[in-house]
Amino acid sequence: MADTSASGKNGKKSNRFNVNPRRLFSFSMLAGIPSNLALARKFMNSVNWKIAQEEIAEEIRRKVAIIGLPNSGKSTLFNTLQGKYVSPVSPVEGTTTANVRGAFGPFTLIDTPGHIPEMQREAIEEAAVTIYMLDAGEGMRPRDYEMVEQLRKTEKPFTVALNKCDLIGEAADEAAARAAARLRVKDVIPISARDGANVSEELIPALIDASPEAAIVLGRQLPQFRREAANKLVRSATLIALAAGLQPVPLVDIPILLGNQIRLVLRVAAVYGEPMNAQHMRELVATIAGGLFMRYLAEEAAKAMPFGGDLVAGAIAAAATWSIGQVAIEYFESGKKLTPSQINASFKRFYRRYRETRQEEKLLPPPALPGSLPEAGH
Repeated sequence: MADTSASGKNGKKSNRFNVNPRRLFSFSMLAGIPSNLALARKFMNSVNWKIAQEEIAEEIRRKVAIIGLPNSGKSTLFNTLQGKYVSPVSPVEGTTTANVRGAFGPFTLIDTPGHIPEMQREAIEEAAVTIYMLDAGEGMRPRDYEMVEQLRKTEKPFTVALNKCDLIGEAADEAAARAAARLRVKDVIPISARDGANVSEELIPALIDASPEAAIVLGRQLPQFRREAANKLVRSATLIALAAGLQPVPLVDIPILLGNQIRLVLRVAAVYGEPMNAQHMRELVATIAGGLFMRYLAEEAAKAMPFGGDLVAGAIAAAATWSIGQVAIEYFESGKKLTPSQINASFKRFYRRYRETRQEEKLLPPPALPGSLPEAGH
């Protein structure tokens, strides 16, 4: 999205259709729209905070399902992730005879018996994201193709891991690439569940990237991944805001945009293990209201511009949402020590950074090339 120039000559005012959006939407203009405070309050009050909190509480209870054929290393990975011996490990097929649930805070990992398809389907249904385990020692088997195809039909996010890569050494990356091509997924992650190789380096980040719900529970339980998980949530919310902002009818999308921003703040709080009480809401409400004002200005721009107004609106909605998410991350990273003035200053700084780097262009996926492979779980 290109900015139009406002370079008038000899002190003359430039045409209104050539106004630079960065000047048009300067933060000094926010002080000039006090009449819209009532509108802001109206939309803020229309959001049911209790329902939003209940939704995030339900997301925290979601699970990760580990599925695969017998002896593919499901129980070994389960035990590695748990950090203790919970699920029985044996080379004998059928050792795991029921879904094994292990407490991981409010999050639960599920080890499913590969020989009982009904239990695997139950686990997938409950899961925020599923890990499908391949056995590098056995190679690709016909049943692997069938299982991955079934996962694809559920339309739920999943990640494929090639286990026992310690058995094939340097050939692991090539084997993973061949498996990805054969299964028609974007990526297969080579791991060793036995020694934990590549589990924290690639598998956990892939799970976070696959599902916002997985990002919440993994970030909440694994502090070293919190910022990565929070940024995943910010990216997802920003894409929603960008889509909402592209709607041509002014004001209609504000409840959607505002609800998206509020849920973003709640989700980031959940990642950091924080309950969103009234005090936190009061401290962050200025940031959320700022996002609403930026959206209002974007809609006014759409009225004035004969072409591209919806693109300007979408970009500003996305910028405001991204900035809100970054401020929330900064707020909880600081131990909730930011003052309201610091929150507002951070919002302005992040918003300016977003617009300068054209983040909305980075968020949009590139056009698919002929013959390109679909991403796992999508």
